[in-house]
Amino acid sequence: MVRRYCIYDVFTDSKLAGNPLCVVFDGDGLTDFEMQAIARETNLSETVFVMPAANATHTARIRIFTPARELPFAGHPTVGTAVALAEREGANGATELVSVLEENVGPVRCAVRLREGEASFAEFDLPRTSTRIDLAFDRQALAEALSLKPQQIGFENHVPSLWSAGVPFIMIPVQNIGAVERVDFDPQFWERIAPFAEGGLASAYVYCRGGIHHGAKFHARMFSADMGISEDPATGSAVAALSGAVHHFDALPDGHHPLLVEQGVEMGRPSYIHLHIDVADGEIARARIGGQAVRVASGSLEL
Repeated sequence: MVRRYCIYDVFTDSKLAGNPLCVVFDGDGLTDFEMQAIARETNLSETVFVMPAANATHTARIRIFTPARELPFAGHPTVGTAVALAEREGANGATELVSVLEENVGPVRCAVRLREGEASFAEFDLPRTSTRIDLAFDRQALAEALSLKPQQIGFENHVPSLWSAGVPFIMIPVQNIGAVERVDFDPQFWERIAPFAEGGLASAYVYCRGGIHHGAKFHARMFSADMGISEDPATGSAVAALSGAVHHFDALPDGHHPLLVEQGVEMGRPSYIHLHIDVADGEIARARIGGQAVRVASGSLEL
């Protein structure tokens, strides 16, 4: 059977930047084994398989695979798939539309803005508020896993902590961009020290304040020993988890807080993730993530 696919670069408006994503439009009928095998074949951070939605009012059911395993939720696949489906199906002349993607974490509401001749934009409401998993971390061990000095771990009142909005990440604050750039991740050492949480080995999300881009509030890198990828150019699920850490450590006041997070700079694939946090009565009332996506390839799988 011929199955159509497209490849999008996500969290960027430039081709060959951001985080590449393969969207397989004809995913119905594939087994779990086949989907995992295709994800290994594409060897991208994530490959999405689109199927008919269980709820007729929703846009589609999607499943998300890294080269090593399936994820319940991920940010760049959500943004990229929302844009891909809107551009493929057309919007009957509309430039703004809403879609709902059924993911393993639950239904995810997306708003898409189509821009003729430009990269489209999509944003989604977090399906889960970021929550902290109460674990203590050895700063020395984290520093060894990252090839940094222990005194480079942490800034202001930010300390290493474990957060999840569907996928768990150890949030590792470091002093500055120079420290982020010097990280040399040791996946074997990480496997010995990282905890298992929510069905998988927690990944490392290294971040600091500021950025290369003048508008960036945070600069980050993500490493995973469990997903089959050494480093990820853009990780929406990690930024979703980061929302909880930022709210907690920065004690965000009530109101709306727009934050731009840059990632992938050290890989030569700069990515820009828009995070919006709404705080009410001291708690996160709503958070959403958005970014641009641009198509770079299309074709068919002959399987």
